[in-house]
Amino acid sequence: MRLRLFEKACCNIIGMIHVPALPGTPNATCGMQEILERVEHEAEILKRHNMHGVIIENMHDTPYCLERDLGPETTACMSILASKVRHILPSSVPVGVQILAAANKSALAVALAANLQFVRVEGFVYSHVADEGWIDACAGPLLRYRKQLSASHIHVFADIKKKHSAHAVTADVNIAETASAAQFFNVDGVIVTGTSTGVAASPEELKTVTQAVKNKIPVLIGSGVTPQNMHQFKDATGLIIGSYLKYDGDWQNQLDEDRIREIMDEANKYQ
Repeated sequence: MRLRLFEKACCNIIGMIHVPALPGTPNATCGMQEILERVEHEAEILKRHNMHGVIIENMHDTPYCLERDLGPETTACMSILASKVRHILPSSVPVGVQILAAANKSALAVALAANLQFVRVEGFVYSHVADEGWIDACAGPLLRYRKQLSASHIHVFADIKKKHSAHAVTADVNIAETASAAQFFNVDGVIVTGTSTGVAASPEELKTVTQAVKNKIPVLIGSGVTPQNMHQFKDATGLIIGSYLKYDGDWQNQLDEDRIREIMDEANKYQ
């Protein structure tokens, strides 16, 4: 049995830091020093509002590459940024990383180098088609890699029936069966999302997945949470929130502290 990662039993708010486009990506406009300063600034804001967890992601690196096409500069840059975020936040606040697209081994390497507590991964069980192409299931190779790194303390949270993806090839496998398969393959937690960034997940799917894993592993919500709909997801272990924390609810904008306060105030009602 894994130790509980988050302080609260439910409704832990996990704030997103969307890293500016990294060097070498098509939309990159600034160097590492400026990127580092912006990431530090956002980490300080999230710290000030007592976020229960934080995850950093290379969201601005569009168009995304699959892991086989990523250069080592992405892992190197994300390691430096993640290490800085980890240093800023209290040790009691779990910090995680996701590297798009489906660069799950790279994320584990970053987490190990930066002393992070978890990774968010894609394609853990069952393959699917994403906008980057075909995503193969990775549970076996990924957890063997974690073992080789002596990094079993790093939790792996996996998206199931992931957003921005087509799942027609597994249409005969429902989300409960997908969650059960991920649990059987030793995932540390599963993430339920809507169809795209900022789109709310289904409260019914949250219930279905929670029942499927028999409350033995964390179930998190990975998109679309707002103060207005949080009551529908309050029983989830964690709520990963990016878009709502930004001005106008747009993930590309800067953090809006009024919106962060709204989210944290609402979460406090359910803990």
